[in-house]
Amino acid sequence: MYPSVALISATVLGLLVGSFLNVVIYRLPKMLQAGWREQCCELLEQEPPEPKRFNLITPNSTCPHCGHGIKPWENIPVISYLIQRGKCTACKGTISARYPIIELVTGLLSLFIIYRFGVTWEGGAALVLTWSLIALTVIDFDTQLLPDAITLPLLWLGLIVNHLGGFVSLEDALWGAIAGYLSLWLIYWGFKLLTGKEGMGYGDFKLLGALGAWLGWQMLPVVVLLSSFVGAAIGIGMMLILGRDKNIPMPFGPYLAIAGWLAFIWGDQMIQQYLQFFAL
Repeated sequence: MYPSVALISATVLGLLVGSFLNVVIYRLPKMLQAGWREQCCELLEQEPPEPKRFNLITPNSTCPHCGHGIKPWENIPVISYLIQRGKCTACKGTISARYPIIELVTGLLSLFIIYRFGVTWEGGAALVLTWSLIALTVIDFDTQLLPDAITLPLLWLGLIVNHLGGFVSLEDALWGAIAGYLSLWLIYWGFKLLTGKEGMGYGDFKLLGALGAWLGWQMLPVVVLLSSFVGAAIGIGMMLILGRDKNIPMPFGPYLAIAGWLAFIWGDQMIQQYLQFFAL
């Protein structure tokens, strides 16, 4: 495949996947909440509410303002939003700019991944990692949830990819998964014993474990350090630009996901620059 064709195809694929990620980001937390509600009713021996068919496929997407069913030509990534000028074709209600932004970000990152890794199975694996981290970032930012339906398959996939000779040795990947999970687990319980408060959720442990499975244990300090810088930069920016209250808790998952992706792409260069800077 010619490089230009591969890059264009990756971008188009990324735009389409970004459109699907918008569905995952919106619907998966609601699916989890419905499942938890049903489990609570069973524990309390109450009659659960009549289930409605709601998953990643059905019902069809609709306008949140008027319920207008989104037609296929109204759902073309980015283009439909621009043609409709960010408004519903039926009620003219405003459509959030976040939808095309997620599509565009997914398309551009997919382009970059194929540019860096080429049309190889490693490039395909890197695309899956990238798409998963995008979904986890936005879901956690919205709901402070990191669904097991994404984090656990991502962890196992990292081990499988590296067993097949992907990015690090299987031994490094295995200990990366273990160290990633246990490091935050220990911090969580240490903080809770000292303060009586929960500083993070169990989803953060699983996400760092998944990143360790992909990147190896050696890259975990880079991920944690980067996540601190990313979190500080985003937190300060949101307070200064958006006026966000500093007392409102911020999820840690988005910072881990962003830092993990950066370390996946440029982690080795970061370590080399660090060692050269300190002449080690």
